[in-house]
Amino acid sequence: MGPVSGAALRVGLLGAGMISTVDYGYLPGLARISDRVEVVAIASRTQERARSIAHDHGIPAVYRSLEEMLEADLDAVVNLTPIPVHFRTSRAILESGRHLVTEKPIASTVDEADTLIQLAEERDLLIVAAPADMITDEWVTARRLVNDNAIGKVAFARVQSSHAGPAGMGWPVDPTWFYQEGSGPLLDMAVYGLHQVTGILGPAKRVMAMSGITAPVRRARGGPFDGLEIPVSEPDNNLVMLDLGEATLAVVDGTFNVVGSKSPLMEVYGLEGTLLVNRRDDEVPPLELYRLGTEPGESGWTTPGDFSFAGGSDRFGELQRGVLVEHLADCLRDGTQPVLSGQHARHVLEIMMAAQKSACEGVAVDLETTF
Repeated sequence: MGPVSGAALRVGLLGAGMISTVDYGYLPGLARISDRVEVVAIASRTQERARSIAHDHGIPAVYRSLEEMLEADLDAVVNLTPIPVHFRTSRAILESGRHLVTEKPIASTVDEADTLIQLAEERDLLIVAAPADMITDEWVTARRLVNDNAIGKVAFARVQSSHAGPAGMGWPVDPTWFYQEGSGPLLDMAVYGLHQVTGILGPAKRVMAMSGITAPVRRARGGPFDGLEIPVSEPDNNLVMLDLGEATLAVVDGTFNVVGSKSPLMEVYGLEGTLLVNRRDDEVPPLELYRLGTEPGESGWTTPGDFSFAGGSDRFGELQRGVLVEHLADCLRDGTQPVLSGQHARHVLEIMMAAQKSACEGVAVDLETTF
């Protein structure tokens, strides 16, 4: 199933949480490409909020459940439900014959991810899985530079993938579920860094990890739930080390304990240089490259000469998470497979499951598949 040639992709939104409406979420960006993507429905158990979102964003239909919404005329559904129900809802979307855009992670187990991928293949449907990094300009350029041997043989990478957690950020809705079993920062935050490092350096082959609960109770700071005491039942502090083969290693954090940081998102160290992917900040360029052989007195750090957000090429900056839905529309138009594929999301999930096993048992865990 897909849109008629030249018609806008008809999309339903499952979930009325903050990720649907905030500036870095979906609806503000999708409003900029309404000629290509038309949000025609929203489904949520929180009907008052769903109706408010529909009113503010011109969404014509509001439904109480996914099942009701799947009776509508839709080409695709964007799954914004909490982590523990991603699989059940995504399976229903695919079984209905709709393309799927899903927030991370793709599922809660590798077997669940395999089921979704098989369903999509059997029904000739596409899965686009968050996060969006590997279609954004800086990460695409970073991958090309590494592949072009700009820093020589890669030895290791460090990836900063965390923040203070919803309880530490004045979260506008109850942040309790982020700290409960089945959620946590490994699935919520490390997924970004694991997506990035495997997107740049390729699939991992082996995983080791350490995890723990920093404090049995966290207290929300700021926002409408300021002072709320949250029992922690899922490790809120994780470090994951990857063996990517040929003596290339990486370390990725997944924690709710980074209250402030100036470090790059990723540092990649090669035998001939170093590549930084920085946070999006006006004070530093998105990419910085150091190469051996710098003349005496000169700085070895440069911004790759062909890298720029000029000319409207920064689609993530324009659309934020809406770029995931545009990616689906592009793939359907061009007859191509998504870069943000279910297979890559499955590999990242396998890493996270292996990290849980490694931390629990104190062993290195070999991975079975690539993407």
